[in-house]
Amino acid sequence: MKVCDTIGNIPYREIKKSHITAGIERRKEKPTAAQNFLKALNGLFNWAIDQELLENNPALALKRPPLNNKDGFAVWTEEDVEKYYHHWSHGSHERVWIDVLLYTGLRRGDTVRIGWKDVKDNIFHLKTEKSKYQTDVFLPILPELAETLKIGPIGEETFICSKCGKKTSKDNFSKMFYKACNQAGIKKSAHGLRKLAATRAANSGATVSQLKALFGWTDDSIPSHYTKSADRKRLALEAIKKLTKS
Repeated sequence: MKVCDTIGNIPYREIKKSHITAGIERRKEKPTAAQNFLKALNGLFNWAIDQELLENNPALALKRPPLNNKDGFAVWTEEDVEKYYHHWSHGSHERVWIDVLLYTGLRRGDTVRIGWKDVKDNIFHLKTEKSKYQTDVFLPILPELAETLKIGPIGEETFICSKCGKKTSKDNFSKMFYKACNQAGIKKSAHGLRKLAATRAANSGATVSQLKALFGWTDDSIPSHYTKSADRKRLALEAIKKLTKS
């Protein structure tokens, strides 16, 4: 409806590249929305061509709008974590939320599911939601997380819960965590914490295979990004020493 309100009653055969470009421009403050807009129109026009309603796709030659952050979600820094900790101390739901995210590296859909039922011999075992529950992940409970869980508050079924102690959905959790971050003065998402967790692991020497096992990735592309970044940092630190006078 919003597209119709903006473009007006233009017949689909008369929609031009300029109309689509204008639509992308109107969404420039929300790059993901701009990308989805272009993707939807490409699908629509390709379908119209298959149905012999059109001969050409006016959206085909347009470049995909870039995200503000080429790596997607903004990565949390160690300073962000300290800032959040300063605002949300042990004993708060908000502290449990961040520590479960940070010390497991799980996605939202998995963090809202885990609880003591998934722990055996101090190790989490679950099948990841994104893999349609086909990929196993095994994670030891680190001392920092163990302390937070001991203090709580946690839910009866799951560690992450609503303020009334009930388990919650990943979308509702996203809203709660986003609000907690805003109150702490941080404009970042839960996914950015997963990136920090992967960065920490890579900087500590985790291999591609180890990162895949920890984070549930099934190919090498994403973990390779983290190990290469860690290697560059390590090599730079080693190289800078060679600049000093002997």
